[in-house]
Amino acid sequence: MANKSTADKVATIQKGYALEGATIELGAAIVDGEVHKDAPVRLPLAMMNRHGLVAGATGTGKTVTLHMMAEQLSAAGVPVFLADIKGDLSGLATAATGSEKLAARTESIGQQWAGKAFPVEFLALGGDGSGVPVRATITSFGPLLLSRIMELNDTQESSLQLVFHFADKNNLELIDLKDLRAVIQHLTSDEGKDALQELGGLSKATAGVILRELVALEAQGMERFFGEPEFDTAELLRTAPDGRGVITCLELPTLQTKPMVFSTFLMWLLADLFEDLPEAGDLDKPKLVFFLDEAHLLFNDASKAFLQAITTTVRLIRSKGVGIFFVTQTPKDVPADVLGQLANRVQHALRAFTPEDAKALKATVSTFPVSDYDLEETLTSAGIGEAVVTVMNEKGAPTPVALTRLRAPESVMGPSTSELVKSTVAGSALLAKYGTAVDSVSAYEKLSGQAAASTGPAAPGQPPTPASEVFIPGSINPDTVDAEARRIEEEILGRPSSRPAPEPDRAPAPRSAQPAGGMMEDISGALGGALGSGLKSMVRSMGTQLGRELLRGVFGTSSRRRR
Repeated sequence: MANKSTADKVATIQKGYALEGATIELGAAIVDGEVHKDAPVRLPLAMMNRHGLVAGATGTGKTVTLHMMAEQLSAAGVPVFLADIKGDLSGLATAATGSEKLAARTESIGQQWAGKAFPVEFLALGGDGSGVPVRATITSFGPLLLSRIMELNDTQESSLQLVFHFADKNNLELIDLKDLRAVIQHLTSDEGKDALQELGGLSKATAGVILRELVALEAQGMERFFGEPEFDTAELLRTAPDGRGVITCLELPTLQTKPMVFSTFLMWLLADLFEDLPEAGDLDKPKLVFFLDEAHLLFNDASKAFLQAITTTVRLIRSKGVGIFFVTQTPKDVPADVLGQLANRVQHALRAFTPEDAKALKATVSTFPVSDYDLEETLTSAGIGEAVVTVMNEKGAPTPVALTRLRAPESVMGPSTSELVKSTVAGSALLAKYGTAVDSVSAYEKLSGQAAASTGPAAPGQPPTPASEVFIPGSINPDTVDAEARRIEEEILGRPSSRPAPEPDRAPAPRSAQPAGGMMEDISGALGGALGSGLKSMVRSMGTQLGRELLRGVFGTSSRRRR
């Protein structure tokens, strides 16, 4: 390795990244201190669903890297999801302006640079921001993810699962926090003590602890994140009218003090996609690429069940056409079972100021293939906007390790103006669908005997009318919006569309969900025929309970769309 010439090292990289299909251009290789624009480093688009890792110390350029990758994915027609924790990814909606310094950098790596804006949809968790509100129902969120937010121990987590089981069994819809509180209060009351006793593993003391944690969540204002209308994750799979993938940007800057909340909500989005999407096999390009920023927050102090659910989701969602990129500081932030499934790596510089840092550096180096670089030295001396890259090639083999000067984004590396963001949100087709909270009859009303509360207010503030020159993902006529929604449901999700046809004289298409008892009649008929007619009445009596249990996912999630 020491006797290898610079030309031979460059030739190795050129051969390793000579790919035939569509690619994401990452940059140009740096060999022996020189940038070689004739040695481009790229990532096959077809391998983006093999997942990846973008790692590096604070300030080394991780956010700019995912920004640059998101631009190219969108241009290739691939929808992208980004969590905007710092508030600077909204710049994707604004074309960047050139400069002499930028021109020198792009010329050095052979990048043909031009400022561009990209189609962006702005969302805000629970409406906590200027984006379209994103909410989840409690029942859809499930007991594992909710336990994560409430920081319950393993015993309390198991007990919460029993509460969900009781609610499912008794047709008590858990829409928001007050519904779950009402069910727990019922179980700990004199009226519900028999039901509590039937649940076996749920003690009154443990139920009381869960109730107190629930009240604490409400006191912190968490109720805004739960409710209806629930966000349909199929909205993340849209393309713009010009064929580019829509970049969904979830606004999170006000939640930086609640990392457990937003990291768990991101996992809910991913789990819901996992349950909804059909098997797709190997595709020319992924259906969606999902960037999980601050990924270490998912795993800190996570229960065994939670970690197992994450590992299962990552392992299996690849075959459904979704790629996941974990963005964090060091590879050791990600559990080994998950890290072993990440085929593509962009490793920015690491720091070695402490013995713990030095240990992490050695561990990181040991996970790379043998290369022509002294990786310990390279990873501590790489500059901002440079990274060590190895990805999976089109044959499924790792490419040579290459220190890479990364491409520059073509949109603004920073926030867009608040006026543009508000204008984009105002023109979004999603605002009418999700902008106003709804309080339906659910467990709280059923147990308290009260009527449903009135519909909640619209999302805070009325954004201005969008400017004519601003691209709005939903700014097309309603028939086109419906056509796109039907396409997502029928072609991507593989289920019959529930939306009406565009012709005014055509009746709405039938709902994809079976009528009450339909699925259970099929099950009871099949079991009755195979095992005897005496079982039919028993199977039928399981009713809604079995249907719901069958449809709860790996995280215990259960969307109404799957009921």
